Amino acid sequence: MQMKGEVASAGSENSLIDRLDALYEYDREPVSEKKLHGWKTFIAMFAGEHVAGTEFVLGPLMVMHGVSAKDFFLGLLVGNILAVLSWALMTAPVAVKTRLTIYWQLRKIIGPYLTIAYSAFYALILCLLAGAMVTVAVTAVSIPFGISNPDYVAGDLIPSMPWMGLALIVGVVIAALAVLGFEKIATFSKICAPWMVLVFFASAIAVLGKLGATSFSDFWQIANDKIFTGVPIGNNSKYTFWHVAGFAWLCNAPQHLGMSDVTIFRYAKSWTQGFASAFGMFLGHFGAWIASGILCAAFLSEGFVNPQPGAIGLYGAGIAGAISVVIAGWTTANPTLYRAGLAIQVATPNWKRWKVTFAAGAFMIITACIPAVNANLDRIVSYNALFFVPLGAFVLMDVWVFPKIGLISNFTEKSKKLFSWPAAIAWLGSFLICFFLYGKDNLPWMEQSIGGNLPAWLDAIKMDLTYLIAPEWILASLIYVGLSYFQQNSQKNVQLIAEGGLS
Repeated sequence: MQMKGEVASAGSENSLIDRLDALYEYDREPVSEKKLHGWKTFIAMFAGEHVAGTEFVLGPLMVMHGVSAKDFFLGLLVGNILAVLSWALMTAPVAVKTRLTIYWQLRKIIGPYLTIAYSAFYALILCLLAGAMVTVAVTAVSIPFGISNPDYVAGDLIPSMPWMGLALIVGVVIAALAVLGFEKIATFSKICAPWMVLVFFASAIAVLGKLGATSFSDFWQIANDKIFTGVPIGNNSKYTFWHVAGFAWLCNAPQHLGMSDVTIFRYAKSWTQGFASAFGMFLGHFGAWIASGILCAAFLSEGFVNPQPGAIGLYGAGIAGAISVVIAGWTTANPTLYRAGLAIQVATPNWKRWKVTFAAGAFMIITACIPAVNANLDRIVSYNALFFVPLGAFVLMDVWVFPKIGLISNFTEKSKKLFSWPAAIAWLGSFLICFFLYGKDNLPWMEQSIGGNLPAWLDAIKMDLTYLIAPEWILASLIYVGLSYFQQNSQKNVQLIAEGGLS
């Protein structure tokens, strides 16, 4: 009897592993025609991912950094329009043309060595961002258990053991859904997105009365006087129109300018579905940032401190608000961890995707237990964009521009090279130049090492991280095209092309 039980148990285990191994996401080849999705899928995915956990963090950050109401609303309008255009006119057309993940597209362009480096770094950042969303969810889950949330400002470096236990449970649920793949994530978003939007907006309207609003006509006055006052709270720096517009456009720069969302849009029937990003940007990065900013201001006005997402969600809409925070964290973390699993698989090609996704999930849970991650989420997002957008420039140049100027697309793959030196120089060169322009005025260790020895014209350039990402993209494009032209027109490669070795 015991042996039969053991055999049955082993059979069940093998069956589960076989089913997980069978989950196929077109990891290394173009998506087939029969697997393409329509508008509803991408509307739901963008609404679910961007009316989500980060909105409970970034809206309050704008309040804490003292942006004025005029700068906030205009900055959001301009920045979100630019983000939608970036997805629709750059990312989606490339995705529909190639039908490949960003990782396998890059492998053709920059070679396996640089692709592995890109994938490893990008997976690390994605795990940090997914971990931040686990933190968002746990700030709400912890409330009914009476477990206090960590306060980084007050000096908490790690949470309590019960809090970390909740993070483990929430993280496992998120990892399990990410393992199931694109279609299950899309289905989850379709269910959750409409409900979350209503809770966000309803809770913001509900607390306006606590700030003194008696009619809609009072809103603008209250927004100026009590929400987006133009005065930073605590030791936070001052944000202006340019900070808000830049951040709204570029907080997802790795996804659109950096092209990582070709991994998502490779399932789209048409490139025009890139405009589905508007549902994420204007419901999420416009409406939800405003709503969460209102919630944060009302929360602080009543003498509360530590405006964690779970606390302000419960304050604004009761149990429904707390639940929405949990779901919001999940709907952002799920596709983020899915991307991380695909990224790691490039560096570990013999591992099944479900295994590397669970490995990424373990690291995600660890990062969720570091309060400094959420407290510095705006800086992490900015560094993320600065480091990865050059790769998107290479993809766009290679897929669309090279054929128009007589250069060969996928030259590294076709010439059987393992490394693209034009891409390496353009990536590191553009990043280091822009990092220097930021760091010389904002990083103490760099300021001390320079010691006022810069030329006057260079010293006069004062740039925040968000201002540098678009110039970096342009600089990376120019360097890459120039060096690729030199590489492909060298005597050796011209001869190889003439002999039919490349096409």
